[in-house]
Amino acid sequence: MDRIGFLGIPDVTAEAQQIFDEDVAEVGYVMSVSRLWAYQPATVTGLFALLRQVNAGDRLSPRQRSVLVAAFASAFGDSYCSLMWGNRLAQAAGAETAAGVLKGVDDGLDDSEQAMAAWARKVARDPNGTTEADVQELRDAGFDDSQIFTITAFVALRLAFSTVNDALGLRPDAPLRSTVPAVVRDAVTFGRPIDDVEDEA
Repeated sequence: MDRIGFLGIPDVTAEAQQIFDEDVAEVGYVMSVSRLWAYQPATVTGLFALLRQVNAGDRLSPRQRSVLVAAFASAFGDSYCSLMWGNRLAQAAGAETAAGVLKGVDDGLDDSEQAMAAWARKVARDPNGTTEADVQELRDAGFDDSQIFTITAFVALRLAFSTVNDALGLRPDAPLRSTVPAVVRDAVTFGRPIDDVEDEA
């Protein structure tokens, strides 16, 4: 492998190697996204620290975060995050529900989750097009203004991450072809295709 997305392979620093080692421990291989961000491992580490900081007060649950990422990533056209987080949502809520969210159909979610998914799609597609009525829908679903800020900042920071990955040609990791439920995989009809080549650990 001599390229990662549209770029060449960056030098592997000690910081990058630490991220690689964490990938292998967590998923069994080095993710393409980690290889890309090896250009600035401190930046991606800082970004995810910022995401944790955003969530520190209101504590979005893992399921809620999965709903938000699956909804915004599919609306944004990011196949990588849609597959990764669609898989996580499938584990939390079932594969059919996760596939529905990726297609913009939220019947398997509760009312508060449906409001979150709808808001995440609006932020991804047209943040300047949101209205006070859209925010009121979140309030009506039980979220206070602090939580609404948390949800929005979380989605916006994930969008920044996705934008870099997508713009630089990153493709979803080859193992996702077999580890993601078929119904979830089939729902991702957008973005870049799954990579053909298994990465090396």
